[in-house]
Amino acid sequence: MQNSDANKQEQQVLELLRDYPAPAADADFYERALVRATHEGSKRQRNRWMLTGFGAAVAATVAAWMIGGLLLNEPQLPEAGAAIPGVTIALAEPRTVNLVFASATTLDSATLTVTLPDGIELDGFPGQREITWETSLSEGRNLLPLTLVAVTPTGGELLAHLEHEERDRTFRLRVEVG
Repeated sequence: MQNSDANKQEQQVLELLRDYPAPAADADFYERALVRATHEGSKRQRNRWMLTGFGAAVAATVAAWMIGGLLLNEPQLPEAGAAIPGVTIALAEPRTVNLVFASATTLDSATLTVTLPDGIELDGFPGQREITWETSLSEGRNLLPLTLVAVTPTGGELLAHLEHEERDRTFRLRVEVG
């Protein structure tokens, strides 16, 4: 019974609505509707592309940060007493090795001495086994790229000695020629 009463009421409402006059659209109504629809659609599309671009930029930044972190950490020279990392270089082929020095504070006028094993040279310094220079380290990680060249198949241990005021530290890297 309730269904039939609901159906009767629904029928009555529909009949009343058919008789109710709908206002006529003015001449510009359809044009305004189309402009609004296309403008808001293009705005939504533009926002979607901006969010996509922003997301891609964030993803690229994270990837670059991760790759950069991996490159900067290899090989990082440990303090004396820790396991000695190593690299293998080919005879007579230059190979860049990145040394990373981490500093808790900025160090101005630090002295860095690199001592090379027999048969290994620093590109641009032929025949020199020890190279010393003054440098400054910034707070955080400091990258020192060294291009090594093996002139004999011996290899050995590279030492990087860092001195600042009354502090000093020596780092070691095993260089093998293969």
